[in-house]
Amino acid sequence: MCIPLAVAAVGMSVAQAGLSIHGQRQQAKTQEKMQKNASAAEQQRYLSEMSASRLRERQEKVSAAQRIQQSTTKAREARATARVSAGEAGVAGLSVDALINDMTRKEAEFSFSVQQQLKFSDQNRSLGFQDSANRSRMNLLSINKPIAQPNYLGAILEGAQTGMSAYSFGKDAGLFQGGTKTTTTASGLGAGATDLVKPLNFNQAYS
Repeated sequence: MCIPLAVAAVGMSVAQAGLSIHGQRQQAKTQEKMQKNASAAEQQRYLSEMSASRLRERQEKVSAAQRIQQSTTKAREARATARVSAGEAGVAGLSVDALINDMTRKEAEFSFSVQQQLKFSDQNRSLGFQDSANRSRMNLLSINKPIAQPNYLGAILEGAQTGMSAYSFGKDAGLFQGGTKTTTTASGLGAGATDLVKPLNFNQAYS
């Protein structure tokens, strides 16, 4: 019959739409999970990079302080040695003061040079932090692109098209045509059969 086959075509449409929507949902969930994992990995990478930069900063500051301290200690010892030597030699006056001042000047120049290098390193490091933050932000934007949500209308239309195609195919194949009744008429009987259906008259019945 035509109605059951039409119902089957509609059921095929609904099933097709349901499978399409389910597949789209699964794909969206998978993509969302991948983005979440990639984002966490990028954030961890950025934190590790920042931690490494901060560690280098602390090491550079400790190293600079140690060099300045060593320079100060050596300059102090050098001045003390110069005074003692000048006193033992009986030398005093402007020449000794000039020597002491020259040592102090060189100590100050060295300390300023170390501090200046540390300042330049801090400036470069600050620029590096900004660059790293921008790169991490761009990476996250590249990772977290919009996820396509299930296209309900498209799935329904696609399912309907599948059902209509199946219905059209069945119709062309003659599956939807009504059944024909087989009737037997007198004209379809064999030779002599008409005599069986022809009423006998009274005389023929008893002749």
